[in-house]
Amino acid sequence: MRVTTLALVGLASLAASNTQAAPLMSNEWAQQACTYWNTNHALTNELAVKWAPNDGGRGYKVIHMYRTDCGEASKVEMTISTKGGKTTCVYAGPIQHATLNYDMDYKMHAETKRWREMGAGEYGPMRAMMFGRLKFDGPKGEAMRVMGPFEQFLLIPGKVHGDDACPAK
Repeated sequence: MRVTTLALVGLASLAASNTQAAPLMSNEWAQQACTYWNTNHALTNELAVKWAPNDGGRGYKVIHMYRTDCGEASKVEMTISTKGGKTTCVYAGPIQHATLNYDMDYKMHAETKRWREMGAGEYGPMRAMMFGRLKFDGPKGEAMRVMGPFEQFLLIPGKVHGDDACPAK
């Protein structure tokens, strides 16, 4: 009986070590973040009216994001589309839109420590931008009009677990 118990504990430990989280801002993490986006009421519903229409007639907006300490080459992309009055994440992973239009698209980056702080809800987008903790390119006025959903976006690193290793590219 004791040998069986020890064997089961050993197998459980091995299984736990093989289920490590993907690195924060990796392609795998971005796919999980996309899934989370689609379950968040503020992101799927509140952005549809004030944010999504500014898409240049393309039917989607693009967000590039990365961890500054891992370098710009580690960027991932989220593509957000509006259908049926909801904004949904339709793609997340490697960059598909290399050129962004900063009248409608976004590029954000911060040190890993700052993504963790924002993800934990220690501060929101206003403080993050004012103190330079979140570097941001895109339509700032538009972002200011949707602070509630923007804050929900910045909480994703706290909702979707990722480890601190830099994503491999």
